Amino acid sequence: MTLFDDARRAVLDVCLPPHCVRCGAAVAAARAMVCSPCWASVQRIEAPFCARCGHPGATAECRWCALLPPWIATCRSWCWVPDGAGGDLVHALKYDGWARLGESLGARVATRRPLHPPGTRLLVVPVPVAATRRRERGYNQAALIARAVASHWGADWDPELVQRTRSSESQVRLTPAERSANVQGAFSAGPGAMHAKDRDVVVVDDVVTTAATLVACDDIVRAAGARRIHLATFGRARAAWDRSTPSWSLFA
Repeated sequence: MTLFDDARRAVLDVCLPPHCVRCGAAVAAARAMVCSPCWASVQRIEAPFCARCGHPGATAECRWCALLPPWIATCRSWCWVPDGAGGDLVHALKYDGWARLGESLGARVATRRPLHPPGTRLLVVPVPVAATRRRERGYNQAALIARAVASHWGADWDPELVQRTRSSESQVRLTPAERSANVQGAFSAGPGAMHAKDRDVVVVDDVVTTAATLVACDDIVRAAGARRIHLATFGRARAAWDRSTPSWSLFA
């Protein structure tokens, strides 16, 4: 099947030259999905950043860390969103049907491996989406990213360890308090929850804003007996103090 798929892709590349999902420019191969200039324009989050929450330029009294429950060991994101190329790529994955983009985004997330004891085998878990949204999109974008992350790390992954029990309102225009209330009771443990016991679990999503959704999933993982819980996302929304302080652009 692999040879057949490669041959079919080669034929399609000749008949329908691959192009960047963001700007439409030609790319070397369909697997590339995104051209080099668009990748270069993504506002990446670079070190130095807080060892725990991953926020750039954080001091000993990190304000972003204060938003996370104490049982979250680390949080890592690859770029800033929603503005700019990073936000465009997330939109293409979530709303424009570019499912294969999940692999590329996951490869970037995998470069932000969380701090954990040597020899620890990580368990990667995606944030689940509501059944209606999954039917609309045909996939769970967080699961596509998580699968790529687990592959790059040589880690275990379980796409059904946390399950969505009900739909929730879109989080986009909600306040932090409303986001937390919106996802309260929206998740439950899946059949493989026992696999999290005494493990370092990495919960993966496309974007973190207030971490309300991720923390709601973490509650399930923690109840299953995880030793440490980490968060990993492709994008991170800027906090209010980031947007109001021009110097933060130095870390983009």
